[in-house]
Amino acid sequence: MREGIHPDYKKAIVTCVCGNTFETRSTAGNLKIEICSACHPFFTGRQKLVDSAGRVERYNKKYAKKTTETPAVS
Repeated sequence: MREGIHPDYKKAIVTCVCGNTFETRSTAGNLKIEICSACHPFFTGRQKLVDSAGRVERYNKKYAKKTTETPAVS
C-alpha cells in the first residue's frame, strides 16, 4: 500500500436518539444516528414504526377504507 493516501482512522463516539452510546473507530469522527441495535425492532423483538418523513401516515391516509353508508335495497 502507498503511504499518505489513506484518511486518519480515529476513535469515534456513536450516539443514538434513544440515548444509547458506544465507542468505535471512524474516519468521520463522532456520529449521531436515529436508530441503533438497542432500539431497532429486528434486534429488540418489539414492533415499532420508524417514520421520519410521515410516510406511514400518508400511506394510511391514502389507503384507509372509507366508511360510507349504502342505501338498503328493498
